[in-house]
Amino acid sequence: MKILEFVLVKEVVYPVLIILLSALIYIIIKNFTKRLFSVKVKKIDIKKKNTACSVIINLEKSFIIIVAFLMILSVYGVDTMALVTSLGIVGVVAGLAVQDTLKDFVSGISIIFENKFCVGDNITVNDFRGDVIELGMKTTKIKSYTGEVLIIPNHLIDKVINHSIDKSLAIVDIGVSYEENLDKVENVLEELCKNLTKELKCLKGEVQLLGINDLASSSIKYRITADTVAMENYKIEREIRKQIKVAFDKNKINIPYDQVVVHNEK
Repeated sequence: MKILEFVLVKEVVYPVLIILLSALIYIIIKNFTKRLFSVKVKKIDIKKKNTACSVIINLEKSFIIIVAFLMILSVYGVDTMALVTSLGIVGVVAGLAVQDTLKDFVSGISIIFENKFCVGDNITVNDFRGDVIELGMKTTKIKSYTGEVLIIPNHLIDKVINHSIDKSLAIVDIGVSYEENLDKVENVLEELCKNLTKELKCLKGEVQLLGINDLASSSIKYRITADTVAMENYKIEREIRKQIKVAFDKNKINIPYDQVVVHNEK
């Protein structure tokens, strides 16, 4: 009976305790790491901090899992020291079997140190565009604005378009009727650009009227541009269009639109 109790405690309770203790240690270390990276440092970008934090937490988790696994093996009488020593030889064989995993690891390190992209950046990979929600040592997760998530191995990330590195350009084309007084239109648009430069947030320059961009079949098209904070160009474009409509209505300037003329023959 005592032997059975001993076996029960050693081979069942001990492994469970090791797993629970390892989980507790992981939670403590994870929270400590997050608090450490939550410290505000002016020279370090928040996205880079989040990326580094994510990678370090993944490494911590892997280390704790390996240690817990070795401890559980020792409970069952496995000589873990000999096992660790033999890993040098086994590693060569395993390395051939997990080449892609090693490539993923090296590529993950390269992405971080070369600053190709960070967690929170908006990127395009293989015609898939979205925000980086997780950058691990093996895979990267990218979430599109419609909710799809692309999980791609790091070694397959070859060409990347990073839309969040510098600034974006807002471009708005607006058409007016050929019958309009062009001097009046340009004065209204120039005044609007000055006001928008003062009012709009997320700008990295002035809202500029470039002039006539196209003589279309049914309208004269003007172009307005503005340098914005990365990924804020679409928001700025929508606001500029709204304010143009308000200004044109106020000054009785017509914006052409498609019309259908119906002839009723008697």
